[in-house]
Amino acid sequence: MPATTAPTPGTPPVSERAVRRRLTVEIWIVLGLSLGRSGVYALVAILDRMTAGPPLADQSTTINGPLNPRPWLDVLYQVLSIGFALVPVALALYLLSAGGRSATRRIGLTAARPWRDLGVGVGLAALIGIPGLGLYAVGRAVGITVQVQPTTIDDHWWTIPLLVALALKNALLEEVVAVAYLMERLRELRWSAPLVVAASALLRGSYHLYQGWGPFVGNVVMGLVFAEYYRRRRRVMPLVVAHTVMDLVVFVGYALIPGAWLTSLGLD
Repeated sequence: MPATTAPTPGTPPVSERAVRRRLTVEIWIVLGLSLGRSGVYALVAILDRMTAGPPLADQSTTINGPLNPRPWLDVLYQVLSIGFALVPVALALYLLSAGGRSATRRIGLTAARPWRDLGVGVGLAALIGIPGLGLYAVGRAVGITVQVQPTTIDDHWWTIPLLVALALKNALLEEVVAVAYLMERLRELRWSAPLVVAASALLRGSYHLYQGWGPFVGNVVMGLVFAEYYRRRRRVMPLVVAHTVMDLVVFVGYALIPGAWLTSLGLD
């Protein structure tokens, strides 16, 4: 049996209430540094849009835009943005590894079953992505969704690799933090399974509010499916694959569509 450190004489045992309070504070810190912050800004953004005057259908937003007018500085800023956006992912994994347990194995962020994860991921992408396009079209038709431009980054030799990196960054950030980390911690706080799934789904919907109410609803539905899959399988890698595939189709597909086609579809 491994040696254990004896408690310091006179030190009271840590209460369950104290542990729960620490986990709660930890969750707020992680979310405040990442997707929770994005959710708050998205809420303010939708309030701004709804009170600005023009209806939502006449407004637009861009997911991936240039960060500097000079190309070499733009790509440098983009790479830095991706790197710093992944710091909360590293923090979440570090916190989940407390006690020496591998966080990546704990949440199933491994390459142990590559073909199965790829198949499940592509299947989930089709299950969510195809109806999602229809929901976006309906939202635009009824005026509850703004026009979303996936990218306005100029065409350079590095544009497609950058969009691929942005897709992977989004997938890792959202699936590790909003699904795996949050659900693991809420389970430790003894939340019921329905509440855990709902919390993850509502968080996902919150930071998409800037796109309108249609994307909010669509991402909540996506969050319910993804969270329930993780609850049952405890494996996040297929979700990362699915999210990456969906973003690749949107980001890279949009970048490759000829300008005349975008104009005819009203997406320019």
